[in-house]
Amino acid sequence: MSADDPIALFSTLFERASRASAEADAMVLATVDPDGRPSARYVLLKGVDARGFVFYTNVESRKAKAMATHPFAALTFYWPPETQVRIEGDVERVTDADADAYFATRPRASQIGAWASVQSAELESRGALDARVAEIEKRFAGAAIARPPFWTGFRVVPRSIEFWTRDPARLHARVSYQRRGGEWTSTLLFP
Repeated sequence: MSADDPIALFSTLFERASRASAEADAMVLATVDPDGRPSARYVLLKGVDARGFVFYTNVESRKAKAMATHPFAALTFYWPPETQVRIEGDVERVTDADADAYFATRPRASQIGAWASVQSAELESRGALDARVAEIEKRFAGAAIARPPFWTGFRVVPRSIEFWTRDPARLHARVSYQRRGGEWTSTLLFP
């Protein structure tokens, strides 16, 4: 692993965190809505490579609408007891082929849930959601479930990645990587 490659460093830390926690893939996604108000929520990392960090959602969700208006986002991972990773970058949609391939790997109940949920819309009752789930189950009974046209993936293409390591004296180690063209440069930051 090269110290000059923050994606490789992230991947090593992620593998270690995944051995210690079933929720290592949980990341905070921060966006800005059309009125400039920030919003943050947890989503799950579903892929990482040199191109960026991928997650999936409904395109009618609050987060997807925010990214359509302001295609820039921040991600934060925290792996106790000592590691935090912050990522900032541009947002792009994954290809339909990538979204289809990932959707096909989801458990059937999750596929049905993607069809049944009108994500971020007001829900009158849990019974209304249960009725939607039953209707989708009936529609796809005995058949493969195709990806809904309103559900896809997004990639955060990093411009910056910061690694933070806790220090008991609060003299935390911070290394910031910035992408300039196709190259990464790194600098140390004060705690």
